Amino acid sequence: MREAAPPSARKEAGPAPVRDAPDGRLRWHRPRTWPRDWLVLAAYWTASRLLMLALLRQGHDDIAAEVHVLYHGWDEQLRGGSFPIGDVSWQYPPGAAFVMVVPGLVPRISYLQAFVLLMLVADAVVLLALVLAAHRGRGRSLAGAWMWALALPLLLSLPLARYDVLVTGLAVLALLALPVRPRLGGTLAGLAAVIKVWPVLTVLGTPRGRTTREAWFALAASAGVLLLLLAVGFRGAFAFLFAQQERGVEIESMGGAVLHAARLFGWPGEIKHQYGSFEFVGPYVSTVAGASLLLTAVAFAWLLLWRVRARRWTDATPYDAALAAVLLFTATSRVISPQYLIWLIGLAAVCLTVGRTTQRPVAVLLLLAAAVTTVDYPLFFGAVVGSSWQGVAVVVLRNGLLLAATLLSCVRLWRTTVPRCPRGADRLP
Repeated sequence: MREAAPPSARKEAGPAPVRDAPDGRLRWHRPRTWPRDWLVLAAYWTASRLLMLALLRQGHDDIAAEVHVLYHGWDEQLRGGSFPIGDVSWQYPPGAAFVMVVPGLVPRISYLQAFVLLMLVADAVVLLALVLAAHRGRGRSLAGAWMWALALPLLLSLPLARYDVLVTGLAVLALLALPVRPRLGGTLAGLAAVIKVWPVLTVLGTPRGRTTREAWFALAASAGVLLLLLAVGFRGAFAFLFAQQERGVEIESMGGAVLHAARLFGWPGEIKHQYGSFEFVGPYVSTVAGASLLLTAVAFAWLLLWRVRARRWTDATPYDAALAAVLLFTATSRVISPQYLIWLIGLAAVCLTVGRTTQRPVAVLLLLAAAVTTVDYPLFFGAVVGSSWQGVAVVVLRNGLLLAATLLSCVRLWRTTVPRCPRGADRLP
């Protein structure tokens, strides 16, 4: 009869070494030493991105027209030293100039090909960052990397034809850097915010004290320096602010869903293409737009209240807070474009890298919302523009999922970070 190993030996025994690695050590430059689930993830990412490229090449209502018409035209203007002054389609902060100019500098390929290549590189960097985050130690998970790999193809080829993957990549890197290198995280968040404003919210959940001071100062410094350089080097760096003021209610927003439903019941408003998107025009549109702005202000006030009241921080809190904040500003915005889901997918993926996150059910809702968004655009977009009952149903369903994700995210963040007052503590003695 074989003698059992002593308890100490059983306790010290570790996991079996990775196959094909004689010493069991993981080497980044040798894929044979990678864990098998990493290899499966890499294979899936490669196959899914090839499919996305094939869909982009096939085209559906020329989904890449925004790149090879608008972006390419802006690139030529920017090279002349001026932002697109007077072009109401230019709705972007001045840092977006870098994204528009870089593809034009790549030799031997077209502007569109260079742009798609840039987005693929950003996509791969995000995946690698999430994989490395899962390898940091106990309590980490590869679920975030899988979330990113699985969710992005739900939007078909759209992520390759918009620059939101690059901005989301910077925000993801900023969040992952914040716990150990808050200055680097703040700097990356500042750079991303100058390209597209929302990444400024990624530092909202940093723990009080030195981490917050360093991250917030680095964000302000990097954003300020970059804005100053752009204002000096180009004409009309802040022209986008005037175009944003005139925006109405976009047909895929929360307010747009209300107006869609009203149109089914006889509301006389119409849909018009203006300021780079399809928007409602007619009676009460300004009221709905004003209500959206008011809700955004209420969301900002709630975030400030949470920041003041929060007392319990875990390693997941900065990530959870960033997702809740961006969800709030997305849900209350006058505009919800399909590519906004890329931001939310990236932030949810960062949350899932930590086992203590509160946002797992929110991530599931966002996966569903991404799938329905593809039905909205590009598959049923004609029905949405026409306000048919099918198009209205798709918009209402997608926005309902986003609203549910927003409320659930905020409730779960509040409950896990804000201590409850003891019963009777609020009574006067």
